[in-house]
Amino acid sequence: MNLKLFFFYFFAGLALAFPSDYLKLATWGLEGYAKDNPIGPTTGGRGGKTVDVSTAEQLVAAVAGTDPKIVRVKGKITLPARLKIGSNTSVIGVGVSAHITGKGLDVFSGDNVIIQNLKISHILDNDCITIRNSTRVWVDHNEFFSDISYGPDHYDGQVDIIRASDYITVSWNYFHDHWKSSLVGNDATFRDLDSGHLHVTYHHNYWRNMGTRGPAGRFGKQHGKFFYNNLYEDFLYQAIHSRSDNQVLVEGNVFRGNTSEALSTYGLVIPMDSPNTCTCGDEELDGYANLGAKNDWGPAGVNITQKGTFYKADYKFKLTPLKLVPTVCKLGAGVGRIFK
Repeated sequence: MNLKLFFFYFFAGLALAFPSDYLKLATWGLEGYAKDNPIGPTTGGRGGKTVDVSTAEQLVAAVAGTDPKIVRVKGKITLPARLKIGSNTSVIGVGVSAHITGKGLDVFSGDNVIIQNLKISHILDNDCITIRNSTRVWVDHNEFFSDISYGPDHYDGQVDIIRASDYITVSWNYFHDHWKSSLVGNDATFRDLDSGHLHVTYHHNYWRNMGTRGPAGRFGKQHGKFFYNNLYEDFLYQAIHSRSDNQVLVEGNVFRGNTSEALSTYGLVIPMDSPNTCTCGDEELDGYANLGAKNDWGPAGVNITQKGTFYKADYKFKLTPLKLVPTVCKLGAGVGRIFK
């Protein structure tokens, strides 16, 4: 099936599944901090050359440098080393079979990067994607997975955002069968470096059969992370964890299944998150959380120890109606489902 035909059938399916005003309420294009920030919207490689790649060697060469470029990934590629993505780059999977395994992706000291429509799985050396000291990164419509049965320390994170990175949007991704999903701000020694940065938006992501860090955030009294319209199913221990002075605004999310704790600002890092620190957990300072539009917590617990100053997102966005969030996220998140 060609891409235009796929979009036609997908659009038709959405029209049947939702009220007629649904497409006016769900946001399929870029939204959040990667769009609305002092630098300008994230455009990736727009305006540059387009390169198709199907081998690790081709991919490494294609993403290097800072000239604008769109790199289209075809098929499964096993990376022998971590892939360093240059600034002004779009890495976009073709169809539903584009798949990265072996080693993960790094956006280090970069700007203006889009990673879209890729399956990324079973990364053993580090995170699936690490964003470090970088600005304007959009991680959209990808699928991340491994094997949760190995426990918390066999695999690392799926998308980690660290070291003063800023203006990031993580949207429409399908995270599943993994232990530690996403960490924002990772080391107390970089607290001062991170201060005033780490503006991150998570929206319309679908988490299923996960352990912890959906996501976990540290640092940032002056700003916050914004989570809206995400779906959590069977998040076994701790979904959203705000600690070490971190601030979050949580709106219109849905929690289902065996989800123990939907949201916590208590600073304790539970043993199921970092078992190597202490068998009783690792004490950090508490974080902050504010609630905007209604969330559906389901059977999950909520532990807000202190409210913060981040009451309203500083950009425009549209919330999907709460009752539609589960269906919308299941239909729209992951690869092969980009619709604009």
